[in-house]
Amino acid sequence: MPRSKPVARRAALGLLALPLIRPSGASAQPRWPDRPIRFIQGFGPGGTTDIVARLIAPSLAAQLGQPVVVENRPGAGGTLAAEGLARARDGHTLMLINNGYAVSAALYRRLPYDPLADVEPVAMVASVGLVLLAGTGPEAPRDMAELLRRAKPSPDVLHVATVGVGSTQHFVAEAIQSAAGMRFTHVPYRGTPAALVALRNGEVELVVEPASSVLGQIRGGEARPLAITSRERSPLLPDVPTVAELLGAPDFDIQTWYAIAVPAGTPPESIARITEATGAALADPALRTRLGELGLAPRAAIPPAAVKAAVHAEITRWAGVIKRTGMERP
Repeated sequence: MPRSKPVARRAALGLLALPLIRPSGASAQPRWPDRPIRFIQGFGPGGTTDIVARLIAPSLAAQLGQPVVVENRPGAGGTLAAEGLARARDGHTLMLINNGYAVSAALYRRLPYDPLADVEPVAMVASVGLVLLAGTGPEAPRDMAELLRRAKPSPDVLHVATVGVGSTQHFVAEAIQSAAGMRFTHVPYRGTPAALVALRNGEVELVVEPASSVLGQIRGGEARPLAITSRERSPLLPDVPTVAELLGAPDFDIQTWYAIAVPAGTPPESIARITEATGAALADPALRTRLGELGLAPRAAIPPAAVKAAVHAEITRWAGVIKRTGMERP
């Protein structure tokens, strides 16, 4: 018995639909990430970069649905970790960079990676101003006015400790001197603890450090904050004036920042998930409170292209400092 026309029509439509049905065993491309993520950072345990990485990692994991494992890869001011990121090809490696990344890019003539082409900064996390600290001994200046009175007529009479030649702290000390028209004698130490011991013992009169690293010393009366380098005063140090206020330099604004970066060539879909997850993590009141307790200000979400542009602008800025001060570039 011949099929009716409606039945025949339905059969034909069914045959047309068959190619749209996936064969058994085929599956959709898994959504990134589909395995644990390595979250590397270039400094040792216990430093601010390490603390920030470990604070945000659980929130990122909750947003991305995969473990985010922090891995310390210290050495050469973060450049070893940055090289590891640039060479990562597993699609599941991120890095928490800070402004030391920009300093190294401006300072070193040769790096084992191209800081402009091999690494993609995609999400800002937090930032904090740096503090110019004086000791509490009789030779230490009591405020910025006294510092200027002593340093301007007698270049190099005051000594400033940093965590090393070419460090962010060294560059910030140079920027303060340039803005104020004075000169310090730079004394490099191996790490923040050693620099603070030198300040306490009167070996140096000044130290430059991120506010988050020296809150304990300030609150304990072991060091006297003269100025903070951020454009605005810190809520945790509201009585400490800014360099911009003290020097009448409204554009002076230097902060240590922390950002998430990926290897160049990371798919846009993965970058979009990272930026979305970072924004959601930083909206968490508990995380914001914890960052605030450390003196860190969560950064507002901006597009990945804007993050990349900001980091590249920092590289240009520090290259200018090197040129003005005649710093030797290794």
